[in-house]
Amino acid sequence: MSSFIHRRGLMLVLSSPSGAGKTTLARGLLMADDDIEMSVSLTTRPPRPGEINGQDYHFVDAQAFGEMRNRGEMLEHAKVFDHYYATPRQPVEVALNAGRDVLFDIDWQGTQQLQASAAADLVKVFLLPPSAAELEKRLKTRAQDSADVVARRMSKASNEISHYPEYDYVIVNEDAEDSLAQLRAILTAERLKRDRQTGLSDFVQTLRGSL
Repeated sequence: MSSFIHRRGLMLVLSSPSGAGKTTLARGLLMADDDIEMSVSLTTRPPRPGEINGQDYHFVDAQAFGEMRNRGEMLEHAKVFDHYYATPRQPVEVALNAGRDVLFDIDWQGTQQLQASAAADLVKVFLLPPSAAELEKRLKTRAQDSADVVARRMSKASNEISHYPEYDYVIVNEDAEDSLAQLRAILTAERLKRDRQTGLSDFVQTLRGSL
């Protein structure tokens, strides 16, 4: 994009059933593109091994979560597997106003809330596994959850997948490298949309005036 044209940032949502590979894909996009940053969610669930507070999530207790929600400090919030998750409002608004994009790893419930409040800034991508067998294999391979939790995630996957029509784009994540290339292509195209180029009108007027 021309350095003469300013751009408002966008919110890129990546959703999928657990185990479909969205975390790997999100990390790949963040490493490949300096102009997008991860939205760090709030959660009431305990940290998993290796997770860092403030980097992977902001870990808070249920009382603090409720107080922040009541003060209107969340863009969206949802309950998933007995725990609450939310997106803090202030850092996202700062990034968008500065022309930076924000990546969201949230479920369909949170996406619906963002759609209701910030549709113009939203780009929604749903990630599907290539098969049910592969999804179960990935859940077991990552070894972060008990057998009971894996079973719960598998049983919930069908309902989560049923929401794919609510998204702008769908990627079948058979190969992580190919899926990342597709995601980057989506992001590039969305950045070039006329409505997001806030300085385009002035640029065109200047260009026409010099012809």
